[in-house]
Amino acid sequence: MATNASEPVSTRPTQSPRTTRPTQPTHFSFPSTSTSGNYTPASTSSYTQASSSSASVSSRTSLSSLRQTISESPHIYSFSEIRRATNNFLLKKYSSSSTNCWRCNLRGRDVVIFQRKFCRKLETHSLRDRLSVICRSHHNSIIKLLGASISDDYIYLVYEFCNGANLSDCLRNSRNPDFTVLSTWMSRMQIATDLAHGLDYIHNNTGLNLTLVHNHIKSSSIVITEPSFNAKICHFGTAQLCGETDDDDERNRKASSFKRESGEIAEIVAEEDKPPIPSLTRSSSKRMQFEGVRGYMSPEFQATGVPTQKSDVYGLGVVILELLSGEEPLKYKFDKRHGEFTRTSVIEAARWAVYGSEEEGGGGGGGGGGGGREGRLRKWVDRRLKDSFPVDVAERVTRVALECIGEDPDKRPDMGRVSRKISKLYLESKNWVDTMKIPIGISLSLGPR
Repeated sequence: MATNASEPVSTRPTQSPRTTRPTQPTHFSFPSTSTSGNYTPASTSSYTQASSSSASVSSRTSLSSLRQTISESPHIYSFSEIRRATNNFLLKKYSSSSTNCWRCNLRGRDVVIFQRKFCRKLETHSLRDRLSVICRSHHNSIIKLLGASISDDYIYLVYEFCNGANLSDCLRNSRNPDFTVLSTWMSRMQIATDLAHGLDYIHNNTGLNLTLVHNHIKSSSIVITEPSFNAKICHFGTAQLCGETDDDDERNRKASSFKRESGEIAEIVAEEDKPPIPSLTRSSSKRMQFEGVRGYMSPEFQATGVPTQKSDVYGLGVVILELLSGEEPLKYKFDKRHGEFTRTSVIEAARWAVYGSEEEGGGGGGGGGGGGREGRLRKWVDRRLKDSFPVDVAERVTRVALECIGEDPDKRPDMGRVSRKISKLYLESKNWVDTMKIPIGISLSLGPR
């Protein structure tokens, strides 16, 4: 037994390394089972472990080098990058509706950069946290925010580029007022549905701890893409990153302080209407440094300058009425008979179309539309649709929009309810189109004006 146990030891030194090395798995193939006792499984396993360890080291090295090529925070751009991308801000401005906006290439991506001034300075860690959570949000009806850069009192917001035209230009072409690319009822309903879903996502479904408010809902901030005519909301996250919004405690404090200083809720109107109240001008009161667009601002926002989700709902209601009628929210016409300008409001026109001469009564065929409520609606809805739309659905869409622009913000519906109603009306419109079997590119008049 002792002799047998020592036999492997005595035979190992007599073996030539040159005869055993070719049997090692240099080509990752195991030797056959007919090999003599010279083959040792332990040597194979040690070789395999060495190969796997070297492969893991190589993987770690490649991952480390890859990690070094990625910035610590991919949402933060240096100001030098912004300057290089915009050719030191000498590039031609991309949009006429935004004063400081450039389309350029940044880190290999086609982007649009907006310059915004801080309304309220935010702490660095708070701004970084907000930027991180907003950049992680995704929705088909929202133009994605890629990152931002800060320089002094300005923040440069980098959004992905989306090819298309804004809703205002799609509805109103100054060169050819009788033409619009949104010439079908379904194209209008598709846009209304996309907007409702996008704003509902911002308010309720981002999954973030922030109470998000858009604060820039208007037709010029909505991009219409071709060929499906889908709508995408611009400027997502701008209000939070520029300091336009506050937490609930700060919001309540500002509102109460404003009421206490002014004695009553002052009515702030656009400069086109009349000059602002001297004691509440933007230069003399920091509390009134808010942004808004004439015709889209809710009454409480005009009074306090504090944006809320309900003020977003108000803006969406105005956009839907604008989408149905094709008209601007506010328009001034010169009355030759009286020699003065008269103001027409899309909200007042919509109320007349639904309720008639009495806003609350809903009766009568006032206004000379003919045919009662149906005649008024046909006269109010965009003529370029050529009467090719379901009147009952158009009336219900108008009523939803009028609910959104109610004077009392507490009585306005939330975006979840608005989104569900618009989706249901979209499906009814689709069923109407399928029933009528209207060919594409051909309009059909279903009633006299």
